[in-house]
Amino acid sequence: MAGRDQRGRATPQNGGRLPVPRSWAAPVRAMTRILSTDGAQRAPEHAESGHDAIVDCALYVDGKRQPGDWNYADALAAARREQGFVWLGLHQPELEQMSAIAATYGLHELAVEDAVKAAQRPKLEQFGDVSFLVLRTARYCEHTELTEQSEVVETGQVMLFIGPNFVVSVRHGDAGRLSPIRADLESKQELLLHGPWAVAYAVTDRVVDLYLEVADKIEDDLDILEAQVFDRNGSGRIQRIYQMKRELVEFKRAVVPLQRPLLTLTSQVNREVPKEIRRYFRDVQDHLSRTVEQVNSYDDLLNSILQARLAQVTVDQNNDMRKIAAWAAIAAVWTAIAGIYGMNFKYMPELDWKYGYPVIWALMLACSWTLYRWFRRNGWL
Repeated sequence: MAGRDQRGRATPQNGGRLPVPRSWAAPVRAMTRILSTDGAQRAPEHAESGHDAIVDCALYVDGKRQPGDWNYADALAAARREQGFVWLGLHQPELEQMSAIAATYGLHELAVEDAVKAAQRPKLEQFGDVSFLVLRTARYCEHTELTEQSEVVETGQVMLFIGPNFVVSVRHGDAGRLSPIRADLESKQELLLHGPWAVAYAVTDRVVDLYLEVADKIEDDLDILEAQVFDRNGSGRIQRIYQMKRELVEFKRAVVPLQRPLLTLTSQVNREVPKEIRRYFRDVQDHLSRTVEQVNSYDDLLNSILQARLAQVTVDQNNDMRKIAAWAAIAAVWTAIAGIYGMNFKYMPELDWKYGYPVIWALMLACSWTLYRWFRRNGWL
C-alpha cells in the first residue's frame, strides 16, 4: 500500500524509490550483495591509512598466477581453498594498514612493529608457523668524482612474512625493487610450485646479487682512491678516504649480518624450508660469502690507504720542518755576526780596519753558501 508524505502526496511503499520490475529483482539483489561485500572487504586497505601501501596482490595456484585483481583477504581464502599461496607486496606501510593486514594473515605484533619501523639488522625469526626474514638492500649511487660528501651506497630494507599459504613482502626505500623479481619468478612455474619459500629465495637471491654489483663498483672507487693517494703529487685527501670508509661500513652492516639467517635456512634440521629450496639457498650463501670476503678485503685495503696517507702527511710535515730549520740555520749566521758587531763596544777587533766591512759580508755569504750546499746534499732543501 502507498503512504502519504507531509504535503499529502502519495508515496510508494518502497520508501520513495521507483518501482523495480519483478524480472529485475533477483539481479539487482545479487549486485547489491556483491557491491556491499566488496566494499566492506576493501575498506581496511584504503580507509585505514592516508595512502595505499599495497603494490601488488597475486594468487598463485599450481605455480601459475591467477587472473584478476585480488583483495588480500579474498586471495588468502582462495589460497587456502585451492592449495595455493598469496604474494602480497607492500611499500612503506603505515601502522594502521599493516595492523589490518596482520589481523587477516595472523602476523605477530612484534614482527609487525619491526616491519613498520624498518630499522632492523638482517635476521630470521619464527612466530608459530610464520617465519619473519629481514634483509638489508643496497644500491650503488653513481657519481663522477668521489668527494667528502659523496653518497656511494644507498641502503633499504625488505622484510618477508612467510606462512603456509602466503608471503607478505614489505619494502622500505628505493633500493631493491621487487617488481622485476615477481616478473622473473612468474616465468618459472617449476620454482613457484614450491610455494612461498620460492618467493623468499628469489628475493634473497636478488638482494645478494645486488651486493655483488655494489661490491664491484666500490672496488673501482678504491682503485681510483688508491691511485690518488700514491700519486707523486699526493692529491688524495684524508676526508675522501674517511667518507669512503663510512660508506663501506654502511654496506658492511647490510652484508655481514645476513650470514647467520642464511646458515639457518640452509641447515638440514630446518623443516620449514623445502629441501629443494634449501639447495637454492646454498647457492645464495656462496654468493654472500664471496661478497663478505670482498667487503672485508676492501675494509683492510681502505685502512691501509688511510694509514699510508697519514704517513705521507707526517712525512710532508717533517720535510717542511726540515726546510724551515735549514733556512733558520742559514739566517742564524747573519743574525749572529750582525748581533756581535751591533753591540757597539769601543774596543772590538777590526772596527778600525779598512777592509772590515767587505770581509764581514764575504764571511756571511761564504757561511750561508756552505750551509746551503750542505743542507741540499742531505736532502733538507
